[in-house]
Amino acid sequence: MRFRVLGPLRVEDGQGPGPAKHRALLAALLLSAGRAVPVERLVSVLWGDQPPQSADPVLRVYVSALRKIVDGITTVPGGYLIAADPDEVDCHRFERLVGQARMARDAGAVAEAAGTFREALGLWRGQALADVDSAELRRAHGVPLEELRLTAVEERVELDLRLGRGAEVVGELRALVNAHPLRERAWAHLLAALHQAGRRSEALAAYQEARRILVDDLGLEPGAELREAHERVLRGEVAAVPVAERRVPLNETPPDISDFTGRADVLAWILRAATPEGGGGAPVLLVVHGPPGSGKSAVAVRAASRMDLPDGRLYAVLGGRAPGAVLEDLLRSLGCPDGSVPPTLGERVRLYRRLTSGRRLLLVLDDAADETQVRPLLPTGAGSVTLVTSRSPLAGLEAARAYELGVLAPDEALDMLAGVAGRDRVAAEPEAAREIVRLCGGLPLALRIAGSRLARKTGWTVAHLAGRLGDERRRLDELSAGDLAVRGSLAVGYRGLAEPERRLLRELGAWTGPDFADWALGADLEPLAEAGLLQSLGLDEAGQERYGWHDLTRLYAVERLAEAGGPGPVLRARAAEVLDRARRARSALLPAEPGSGRTLVSTPDDPPTPRPTPARGDQASRGPVAAPYGVFPLSGETSRGTAWLRREARWLAAERRFLAAAVGDFHRAGLHEAAWRLAFYLTPLFELGGHHDDWHATTATGLDAARAAGHRQGEALLLRGLADLHRVEGRADAAAAALRAAQPLVEGLELARVTLRLGLVEPRRPEAERVLRRALTVFEQAGDLRGRADALRGLGALLDDQAMLERSLAGYEELGDPRGAAEARLDLARLHLRAGRYAEAREHAELRIAANRRLGDRLPEAAGLLVLAAVARAAGVPESAAEPARQAAETYTAYGDRRNAAAALLLLARTYLELGRNDGAVDALMRAMGEFDVLGDRQGRAEAEHLAREARRRL
Repeated sequence: MRFRVLGPLRVEDGQGPGPAKHRALLAALLLSAGRAVPVERLVSVLWGDQPPQSADPVLRVYVSALRKIVDGITTVPGGYLIAADPDEVDCHRFERLVGQARMARDAGAVAEAAGTFREALGLWRGQALADVDSAELRRAHGVPLEELRLTAVEERVELDLRLGRGAEVVGELRALVNAHPLRERAWAHLLAALHQAGRRSEALAAYQEARRILVDDLGLEPGAELREAHERVLRGEVAAVPVAERRVPLNETPPDISDFTGRADVLAWILRAATPEGGGGAPVLLVVHGPPGSGKSAVAVRAASRMDLPDGRLYAVLGGRAPGAVLEDLLRSLGCPDGSVPPTLGERVRLYRRLTSGRRLLLVLDDAADETQVRPLLPTGAGSVTLVTSRSPLAGLEAARAYELGVLAPDEALDMLAGVAGRDRVAAEPEAAREIVRLCGGLPLALRIAGSRLARKTGWTVAHLAGRLGDERRRLDELSAGDLAVRGSLAVGYRGLAEPERRLLRELGAWTGPDFADWALGADLEPLAEAGLLQSLGLDEAGQERYGWHDLTRLYAVERLAEAGGPGPVLRARAAEVLDRARRARSALLPAEPGSGRTLVSTPDDPPTPRPTPARGDQASRGPVAAPYGVFPLSGETSRGTAWLRREARWLAAERRFLAAAVGDFHRAGLHEAAWRLAFYLTPLFELGGHHDDWHATTATGLDAARAAGHRQGEALLLRGLADLHRVEGRADAAAAALRAAQPLVEGLELARVTLRLGLVEPRRPEAERVLRRALTVFEQAGDLRGRADALRGLGALLDDQAMLERSLAGYEELGDPRGAAEARLDLARLHLRAGRYAEAREHAELRIAANRRLGDRLPEAAGLLVLAAVARAAGVPESAAEPARQAAETYTAYGDRRNAAAALLLLARTYLELGRNDGAVDALMRAMGEFDVLGDRQGRAEAEHLAREARRRL
């Protein structure tokens, strides 16, 4: 045992945590050993309901300090955990020993139970969490542990009395009633112990003392248990329950698996739900559901082995069996002779309910198909627990609570593989072992089969099996060992579907996207989720129900689809719908794209209503300058049209991964036209959300598809998109090369669009102006209003020409393009900032941010916030710059935009230095240096180091 909390906090064989907050943090992790503790929970433990604003970073500092003296503290999504076996923490060992003692007692092993209780109680060294300063931990853990300790003392004393040890426990019981004078059971035990020891008069005096305390303190007479103990003394009876009277409970559950791994969360959920507050009461019904091979049965058996119900455990595998057949087996288990089992289902149900009504049982029903199969099998005894496993959540079961079981986490999956295959073999080839875990997708059945094959094939290396599994066409063949097979497990669910749902699963095999909504196949996918072949992921940001599936299920669907003709017909049938929806969403992000034949755009809900740009110096149009920075006029400005734009953007964002994968799906199926068009439609989404990896991948595939189709304009469109990507990433030379490659492929307005972009990446200012003016002339002559607005914005930004930028802004507003208008406002804000016109700069920045927020565009909003912070600093109000800079830094960090995150952090650090908040400045600079290191930006790193030295000098 390494850690002790049953008394002062102690770390065995190591240095104990010193400061109070460190002790509280370690205690919180130990009390949930092996389970993730959310950050919010740890903040509550450390600071109660009044945490400081800097709680999260301070918590990270405390965790870092603890890691120097305690091994095993790891960061997990949303929190932290300490990777300690529960038996290494005395409170968990205490709880386990108490449960073990109770099981021994119920099985009739009284002496063994008493000894186990004594071992458990010997772990205590004082009050639980004695030196831990946390009201939250004392309330949630300390008080329940103390109550369990007292209960365990009473139960152990009762066993000692049954063993005739009354004289030995008198002193202990006197100390117990002195410390807890209102615990009537302790008084009853003291009377019995004194009477058993031949000290009848003292027993009667003890009763009078107990009665006086209860009447004086509570105004109550003693309860039935204490009165009965008193009457036994008066009658001269010594109470004892003969060991022979104890009935050994039923136990029909299969043996627990010795190499069972992980699943701490679901096991904790089952054990908590199976023991509701107060105990007894109505029967408890729990459902553990999940995909084939996820280990539901193993979890149920492990949970059953940890549950202690007095009348035992029943177990039945349902599968496709009728309820009547299962009831026949259960009735025999309950003692009904063969000839006495009723012939009809109704009569069997009535007898079963009668036999279970007086018992507190655990019933495990494995592999249930549906609700109608389960309902007749539910026991009626108060406090009974039914644990059902199923591929379906069985949502129709009344009063049931459900837990969806997913795949194992990578570390748990690796541990399981090692447990089956051999830890030395896995440790010798860790990378290959992790590859097997990845290829098995963390599915317990697949991992067990893979481990069994390695254990049986002693001449194989781990890398050899990983290589065999790497071939998707053979993977399901490889995942078979003895009577275990992933394909067979999936086939059971597939055969149980109606033909329309089987066809739907096959058609899903045509798509490689990781998740999807109903529209992708034009059909309801919920039946497949009910069958456990898909997993519901909840509502996406567009409000659609979204579904995912395990990669091995996908491979099974691909096999079935190959038998039915392959993916081509499915993709061909859905291509028009996919392209139409993507094109409509693109038009919302980029209205009236030049050369599209449409120079004005109206949303489905209202037409564009151009808004005149306020005249310079018109104070009324800007509102009061004294308003706080960052207060934006949002209310009342979201038109129905803007709501449509935002809705379409959300839909496109929700479908990003599916659509990006669909580009490759179309190309591989020979649908080259669909592939390059979809890649082109997606480019504004990738730019808006900073999804550069998707942008690179789909553009490369789209270019291959356009060339395969011989579509010159399609190739040019994608080269233009590639140039935009290079420009955003700061690679002007690569952008220019892509644009020059596009020039020979197009003419007219599309050539003008390419020319415009060449001007944006041209490093020589005179040449850039010449190129941009040439593009502007073409757009004006053609009446292309969007091209004109884009060219004016490029020229205005290049020349610092306010009039051009304002004409560009007016053009975007006339087009009904709020995103284009927002970009023009950002350029105007920067222009006014450079000119020292801070009120005008602030106005445009705030209007830009308001538009971004209405549209839900977070990355563009961050750019506006960064300019707003710069305006506040330049205007001499750094206190108004800190929050916008902080928000910008957090957004850029969340989106993985390291370059802009570093710039925002530098601005934030400078602001903090001006405000005298030197600790905050150091923290921001440490983060900025980390970003610059990843980027390989030595100049940025040097600038951050210079500021950091200044900040430390001021500390």
